[in-house]
Amino acid sequence: MSRSNVLFRWSLSLTALTLPVTLAALVAFLCIHAWPAFHYNGLHFLTHNDWNLGSQYGNPVTVNGTQVLPGASYGILFLIAGTGLSSIIALVLAVPIGLGAALFLSEAVPGPMRDSIALFVELLASVPSVVFGLWGYVVLIPLMAHHVYPHMASLLSGIPFFGPPTYSGYGLLTSGLVLTLMIVPLITANLREAATATPAQVREAARAMGATGFEVVIKVLIPRLRRPLIGVSTLALGRALGETMAVLMVSGNALGYVPNNIYSPISTMAAFIVSQLDSALQDPTGMAVYSLTEIGLVLLVLSLLVNGAARLLLRGQA
Repeated sequence: MSRSNVLFRWSLSLTALTLPVTLAALVAFLCIHAWPAFHYNGLHFLTHNDWNLGSQYGNPVTVNGTQVLPGASYGILFLIAGTGLSSIIALVLAVPIGLGAALFLSEAVPGPMRDSIALFVELLASVPSVVFGLWGYVVLIPLMAHHVYPHMASLLSGIPFFGPPTYSGYGLLTSGLVLTLMIVPLITANLREAATATPAQVREAARAMGATGFEVVIKVLIPRLRRPLIGVSTLALGRALGETMAVLMVSGNALGYVPNNIYSPISTMAAFIVSQLDSALQDPTGMAVYSLTEIGLVLLVLSLLVNGAARLLLRGQA
């Protein structure tokens, strides 16, 4: 093997290694920086809602060998609930919309127009998240609070979690709708590429056997899109779990509050870290920052679990 080929292979290997090494370094950094919070919070951190920085005017006290402010306690069950529920709502709404849009673009739209619309979808996927958050704040919140949620709660009052009160428009469903708008273009663009890559001979063979256009889509295209759909849904869920600014602007940023219905104000882990960082830096013991780091580690582990589950699903579809 020539020297240039050996050098090329080593370069590729080193480049590929940067990804797992970076992930391992990130996990190690979070674990080390959050270790004091592990020691102080224990499992209470995941099962309680009492996020309290403690008295900023009191002298630090020692609890179980750790210095904290008087009255400090940290629990993020409300963040886990807000993050999980808003992401699930977004995925449940976005997957059928994105799949339908991708099939429509690949099968129903004429060729020249198809490329133009596909370009628009890809541009929509690149819009900064803060723009979606601003749109949600200015347009979506007043619209839903005054014209949609009251009627929705009245019609669905017999269904648990969908009845009143409807609050002010900030909340779980609003966050889910904004996240849906953000991840639909991602799902649509990727599934359209997968659908377009399906060989024309497969479609022609199905039509030659008497299948209608609808049957071709249902019995031929959708089964072939199963693996891409699992993969892109994982990417979309990862974006929804980690979204920060857009959710912060429309969620209500509720503190210590598990939603009691779909209209309730919430907070998510990523948004909460941003909103609380300035206050946490005022803690002279550093425990508040350590606890925010622990939130980041929980979010990272949650994302890894989602990706691992997707890998298992893909293996089952092989």
